[in-house]
Amino acid sequence: MGMRTDLVSYLGTVTRLVHDRTRDGAPVKVVSAARTYATTVDDLWDAITTRERIARWFLPVSGELRLGGRYQLEGNAGGTITACEPPRHLAMSWEFGGGTSWVEVTLSARAGGAHLVLEHTMHPDDHWEQFGAGATGVGWEGGLYGLHLHVTTGAGMTPEEGLRWLASDEGKAFMRSSSERWGEAAIAAGAPADEARAQAARTAAFYTGEPA
Repeated sequence: MGMRTDLVSYLGTVTRLVHDRTRDGAPVKVVSAARTYATTVDDLWDAITTRERIARWFLPVSGELRLGGRYQLEGNAGGTITACEPPRHLAMSWEFGGGTSWVEVTLSARAGGAHLVLEHTMHPDDHWEQFGAGATGVGWEGGLYGLHLHVTTGAGMTPEEGLRWLASDEGKAFMRSSSERWGEAAIAAGAPADEARAQAARTAAFYTGEPA
């Protein structure tokens, strides 16, 4: 079964980039996803920083949602909010599975709405070697699609509903297409094509539960 036309169109509106940088003198990988949303900067900022709204498009969150505060996403990462400049810039540590990485979100006005750039910075490790940029990129892709649905329709999706969608034919097709696109982004950034496509296949298999 193929994806709905709107899902295919959505995937085409996301800009995916992979960067090599340094942080504190050590090499890091940066996975960047950017998209313009059909709403205002103020509304988009509210959607990504308000506890009640975060739970409607991503995951329930607890803690202190303020500069210097600690947050915890239900069943996922936690960390410290390291920058909060409404309504333009948000940054936080991302602590999960014993490792620490960093997430930064920047908003700006753009023709057609509010432009969001999300960058996730991490040290390359065995996980990166196995899955490449897609492991992080595909995970965010699902969340940012939920954000798109939320700001354009006002609809919410519980984590349970999200899991059911991911297990559907349409959800699996979305994850496969996203994985492929992140593989191509890695190739555009200079990764060997065979390696990047193999990583993308493993990422798709991870998310869909199907053989690579």
